Amino acid sequence: MNIIEDIKHAFRQPNNTLKQLILINVIVFVVLLVLRLLLTFTVGPHAYNLVVSFIALPSLPEALLFKPWTLVTYFFTHEGFLHIIFNLLNLYWFGQLVREYLGDKKLLSLYVLGGLVGGILFVLFFNLVPFLSQRFLGLPMIGASASVLAIVVGAATLLPNYTFNLILIGPVRIKYIALFLVILSISGAVGDNAGGNIAHLGGAILGWVFVKQLQRGNDLGRPMHATFDFISNLFKRRPTLKVTHRQGSGATAASRMNGSVSGKPSQSEIDRILDKISSSGYESLSKEEKQRLFQASQKD
Repeated sequence: MNIIEDIKHAFRQPNNTLKQLILINVIVFVVLLVLRLLLTFTVGPHAYNLVVSFIALPSLPEALLFKPWTLVTYFFTHEGFLHIIFNLLNLYWFGQLVREYLGDKKLLSLYVLGGLVGGILFVLFFNLVPFLSQRFLGLPMIGASASVLAIVVGAATLLPNYTFNLILIGPVRIKYIALFLVILSISGAVGDNAGGNIAHLGGAILGWVFVKQLQRGNDLGRPMHATFDFISNLFKRRPTLKVTHRQGSGATAASRMNGSVSGKPSQSEIDRILDKISSSGYESLSKEEKQRLFQASQKD
């Protein structure tokens, strides 16, 4: 199977959001790398800069008005090799935690909403804060750092005492890793990459608020996914309706036994999960069981 087929397979697979996000970032990076080489040698560097200007987020509101799509495209775009490596490593490590405990939809919500909030904060600060408007106004922004930091802080808010084994350091709780990255962004908010660091802070704030609201039973990503579902349904072929005879209430009985798939699990299901924790420990739970336990902890 060649590379193109591998990519197609990754996007056809359900519940594969983490790999898909990583692939989109890598594909955009490689395409820009090739375009930069070809356009610089044939037309000149101005041609490549023109291409990037169509996907980078401008700091000028009037420019954003004519290129509103850049509020999304910027957080899938990288130019520096170290920049994309650092972002994708954090996306992979912390994204796996979010995906395991909250599911793919919440991971996508954190990534997209973190990028949107970071981008909006970037534009607002560049136009309302004199220090930034006098020094940097007009500069565009690219990079997934705001989206990734939303996932990092979201994971640390959800599982503050979860530990990563860092090379040369050893086990470190992820709340301290998230805190370090936030402090790093605060310290850089007056440096040469002030706009980017302000966007990082916007993503961090979104990550914390998102998980806190989720723990209260409020899913901030629900409107976004409703919009995605509406758009995707426009392009789906409607199946031919068939009238079939229903055999009893097997589906209803199954849902009573296993708990509602979309709602909170039943008490019997929670008791079974708690018994499993008592006998085998929390790590013995499957991804679905962890998600069901989290759903049960949410307030009405």
